[in-house]
Amino acid sequence: MRQAREDIRNIAIIAHVDHGKTTLVDELLKQSGVFRENQEVAERVMDSNDIERERGITILSKNTAVTYKGTKINIVDTPGHADFGGEVERVLKMVNGAILVVDAFEGVMPQTKFVLKKAMALKLPVIVCVNKVDRPEARCTDVVDEVLELFMDLDASDEQLDCPFIFASAKTGQSGLDYKNITPTMEPLFEAILNYIPAPEGDPDAGTQVLISTIDYNEYVGRIGVGKVDNGVVKVNQEAVIVNAHEPETQRKVKISALYEYDGLQKVNVKEAGIGAIVAISGISDIHIGDTICSPEDPKPIPFQKISEPTIAMQFMVNDSPLAGQEGKYVTSRHLRDRLFRELNTDVSLRVEETESTECFKVSGRGELHLSVLIENMRREGYEFAVSKAEVLYHTDSKGRKTEPMELAYVDVPEEFSGTVIEKLGQRKGELQNMTPITGGYTRLEFSIPSRGLIGYRGEFMTDTKGNGIINTIFDEYAPYKGDIQYRKQGSLIAFESGESVTYGLFNAQERGILFIGPGEKVYSGMVIGQNGKPEDVEINVCKTKHLTNTRASGSDEALRLTPPKILSLEQALEFIDTDELLEITPESLRIRKKILDPTLRKRASFKK
Repeated sequence: MRQAREDIRNIAIIAHVDHGKTTLVDELLKQSGVFRENQEVAERVMDSNDIERERGITILSKNTAVTYKGTKINIVDTPGHADFGGEVERVLKMVNGAILVVDAFEGVMPQTKFVLKKAMALKLPVIVCVNKVDRPEARCTDVVDEVLELFMDLDASDEQLDCPFIFASAKTGQSGLDYKNITPTMEPLFEAILNYIPAPEGDPDAGTQVLISTIDYNEYVGRIGVGKVDNGVVKVNQEAVIVNAHEPETQRKVKISALYEYDGLQKVNVKEAGIGAIVAISGISDIHIGDTICSPEDPKPIPFQKISEPTIAMQFMVNDSPLAGQEGKYVTSRHLRDRLFRELNTDVSLRVEETESTECFKVSGRGELHLSVLIENMRREGYEFAVSKAEVLYHTDSKGRKTEPMELAYVDVPEEFSGTVIEKLGQRKGELQNMTPITGGYTRLEFSIPSRGLIGYRGEFMTDTKGNGIINTIFDEYAPYKGDIQYRKQGSLIAFESGESVTYGLFNAQERGILFIGPGEKVYSGMVIGQNGKPEDVEINVCKTKHLTNTRASGSDEALRLTPPKILSLEQALEFIDTDELLEITPESLRIRKKILDPTLRKRASFKK
C-alpha cells in the first residue's frame, strides 16, 4: 500500500550559474540551527573543494539536511554550469520538488531554461525564488513575467504555473512574499517548502528499492552510492541485489555494510532507513549511477535516463619535453592512467580511452571548463603531463554526413560592442538568431554556433568587450558540419635553442609580438615563448647575450627596458594552443611547446600538410 511520509521533504536547488544557489543553502542551514551560535562558518560552506571556492562555482552536487518544525528537509545543491549538466539531470530523480533560483537583475538565462526543462520533464512542482532583490538594479516585476513566459514556453501544467514566488536576498538572509516587503528570516521559503512540495511516497511493506543517483568517493571506504529509498526499508548487513534498467540481464549479489543519512553537513550512521529517506550506502565496490539496490526476492530496476554524451576531447600524455620530470611528483604513464581512471569513480560525464600509444589517453568531457577543472585538480595533486588542443567529437548521421555538436550562445554586451561580437562569431560560423535590448544599455544576442567555434573564444571576447560582456552557452544538438574555421590569426614565437632567457635576447624578441616569459626562465628549442604579431611562426634566440668588446661594458645591458610578459592562466593557455602545439603542465609551470621540437622535422611536417 503506497503512503506518504509527512516528516520528510526532498528538494533540489536549481538555477543558472551565479544566481545564488549555494548562498541560499548557507542561509537555510544557518536559520534552521545547524550551526552553533558562536560557530565560525565559511562562506558558501557547501562548496567544499578548493577550485569551487576560488572560482565561486559548484562543480559537484552536494547533499545536506535541515529540520524545520519537526520536518526533515533534504536539500541537494546542484551545479549551474552547462558543463556539469549531467549532475543536475540525475539529482532531480532523488527529489519531489525544486526551488528555481533566478537573479532579480539577470532574469531568465540559458541554464535557467535547461534546468527547468529537466524538472518539468519529471513533472516536479517548482517554487520560484527571485534572489538578490536588494541589488540596486533589480527588476523584480519583469523577472516574474520572464519566468512565467518560460513556464509557458516549456508547456507547464496549470499546477506548475500556479507556483509560489518568494523574493529573497540570500546574502542577508531575508525573504518575503512581496519584494517591497521582505523580513530578516527565511521562514516564508521554509513554509512554501512544507506547503507546496509533496511528501515522498512509497510502499513501506514492499521489497527494498533504492535508485543510486550520485556517487561519492572516499579514500577509506571507496565508492559510496547516494540515493532515495523508493520502497521498503534498507538495513545494515542486509543481503541485496543490484540491477540496472539499461542492462536488465545482469544481477549482482551484494551486502550493505554501512548506511548513513544526512544531518546538516554531517553523515550520520543509521541502522535502517525507510521510504523517502536520502541515504548513502558504502561497502559495494563497483556501484554505479543508475543502479537500483533491491531485495533478492523480487528485484525490479527503476528506470533512469542515460547520461548526456561528451562533446569535446583532449589527448592527455606523458610529458616528454627536455624539462620533463623536474617539477612533478607523478610523471609516468602508469601514474597518469591510474589517476584518469580513478576520476571515472565520481565523474560520470567523463570518458577515458586508451590509444595505440601507452603514453597517451583520450579524455572526453562536456566542455572546456569540465576538462580544465580536471587538469587543475591533477596539477595540484602533483601530476606532470601534457595535453593537446581540445577538439570536438564528430558523429555520422544516417545519410553518412559528418555532423558536429552545435551550441546556443547567449551573449549580453554593452551596445557599442555588439557589432564586434557579431562579426567575430560570424567568422566562427555562428548564426545570429535573435537580438533584444535589455536594461542598462546592454543588448542580448542569441547565436547558434558549432562547439568548435567557441573553443578559444572567451579570452578574445573579454578583450573585445573590455571585460563587460557575459557569454553563456548550452549544448543544442548535432547538425551537419559547417565548414572549416581558422582559429588563430597570429603565429607563435618559438625558442631557437635551450638555455636560460636573458634580457638582451628578450628585448630583441619583444618587437615581434607579445612575450609569455621574462628573463631568467628555462627554455628549450621548440618551446613557444610568445605570440607573433603576424600569421607565421618565427624562431628567436632569447638566450643570446651581447658580444663584449673592450669599449662596451656588460653592465649597459641593464638599461634595456622589457615590457612585462603576458602570464597565461590555464584556461588562456588551453585557448591559445594550436593543433600542432601541446601544453606542458606541471605543479609549478605551464609551458606551451610545439608537438615536434626539432625545427627541421617541423618544417618537413608542415610541407607534407
